[in-house]
Amino acid sequence: MWFIIIVVCFIAYFVYIYNKLVVGKNRVEEAKADIDVQLKRRFDLIPNLIETVKGYKEYESDTFARITELRTKAMAGKDLKEVDEINKEISKELRGLFVNVEAYPELKANTNFLNLQEELADTENKIQASRRFYNNMVKEFNILTEILPSNLVATLLRYRKFEMLSIGDDERENIKVEF
Repeated sequence: MWFIIIVVCFIAYFVYIYNKLVVGKNRVEEAKADIDVQLKRRFDLIPNLIETVKGYKEYESDTFARITELRTKAMAGKDLKEVDEINKEISKELRGLFVNVEAYPELKANTNFLNLQEELADTENKIQASRRFYNNMVKEFNILTEILPSNLVATLLRYRKFEMLSIGDDERENIKVEF
């Protein structure tokens, strides 16, 4: 009788841990999808921004080409870590572009440009919030896969830790402004 109760308790606990792992994995996947949605929004805004700014300065054409190339690479990327690295480069290029725009008062007064700049800034904030949410979900899932006794169930079911997203050293530096 005691044996049956112990086995039933063990099975119930196994199911409980399994369900927690499934919920955690799904939350990480949801957080990843949220990042994708915000990146798509950003990718849709970039061509409009480039077209608006294009006519104001020719030497910015290298920046436009670089942003367009990075956008294409990021849209084709399959791995979240790879796409995140490319998007860090895009953010750096966009920050540099916005800093250089200060030299063009007529562009700064352009309503279309101001709206695009505001939309892009809002999207950048949403991307950062999505990254924080993703990292939080990854942290919770990874803790579950590391602590006893849930790590035994995770190991048995071959659940692996997810990798957190981080910022690079270049993102910690101030943007250099050159006119």
